[in-house]
Amino acid sequence: MRIDDFDYALPPELIAQVPLPRRDTSRMMIVHRKEKRIIHGRFKNFTDYLKAGDLLVLNEAKVIPAKAYGKKADKAIEFLFVKERDKGVWDVLCRPARQVRPNDRIRFGPDFEADVIAAGEEGRRTLRFLAPDMATKLEAVGFAPLPPYIKRKKMDFRRRAEDLGRYQTVFAKNAGSIAAPTAGFHFTKPVLEGIEGNGVHIARVTLDVGLATFQPVRAARLEDHKMLEESYAISGATAGAINRAKTESRPVVAVGTTVVRALESAWKEGAVRAGTAATSLFIYPGFEFKVIDRLLTNFHLPKSTLLVLVSAFAGRDLILDAYREAVREKYRFFSYGDCMLIL
Repeated sequence: MRIDDFDYALPPELIAQVPLPRRDTSRMMIVHRKEKRIIHGRFKNFTDYLKAGDLLVLNEAKVIPAKAYGKKADKAIEFLFVKERDKGVWDVLCRPARQVRPNDRIRFGPDFEADVIAAGEEGRRTLRFLAPDMATKLEAVGFAPLPPYIKRKKMDFRRRAEDLGRYQTVFAKNAGSIAAPTAGFHFTKPVLEGIEGNGVHIARVTLDVGLATFQPVRAARLEDHKMLEESYAISGATAGAINRAKTESRPVVAVGTTVVRALESAWKEGAVRAGTAATSLFIYPGFEFKVIDRLLTNFHLPKSTLLVLVSAFAGRDLILDAYREAVREKYRFFSYGDCMLIL
């Protein structure tokens, strides 16, 4: 299949730039795979589609304030902290990259400096930080690593606090992600309490969202695209809960494509295996799902690996019909936008 087969027209004004005042007031499109039927609802009715015994799986990844502005002499440079390679040594992306060379010293704030120790292609650099409490200092100066389609002024302190709070799920726990598992944005603590009160089981995994999730597909054919790796962790308790649900034919409901990739990657010899691992699994039409029965997800970018994954789960034609319907009905798209429940 070709990546061009997963395109759709999206008016720019439908890309949500700010979150709704309340998380659980999002719209929710419900897509019935078997009947090929699309209906419109609200996330506040999400619990109507769950019943006692269902297993809801969340991604507990916590987003770090991974965007920060450093200075080389008097020149301001934007950095995205991608991954800690070793204690105090980070792989980053920077722009303008031409300003940052090996042996340069970058100053992010008082007593918060780093030396550039390596340079790679496409803005990749490796920094070694001089202070041991780098994570604490980044918390003080960093911004939410919003995707580029959410427009903010450079060093937009006006929205910094709001984005640090809202570009995060209410159940985030394990820090290390540089993008959010956005399907979880719609949940509030009362919603989660209500779900459990109705007898629905909740399990949790962690997949640290990294560059792989928003990596553009440059290959014309899907089969030629190579996903970057992302790390995930599944506890023994979560693996056990999922395996019992599969044995007992109880639905496993994934909240987000990151949960899908973690669980389908961990399926080995007829069961989900607990542990920590890295996955480069690329799910596209023809993939045989072993774990996931239902999926709550946001609306994704045209020609993205996430749209391809959702199409693999529900069928390309049905999903593209649903997206065209969402455009006609003026749904809010992408990270701060509305959601879709696929049954």
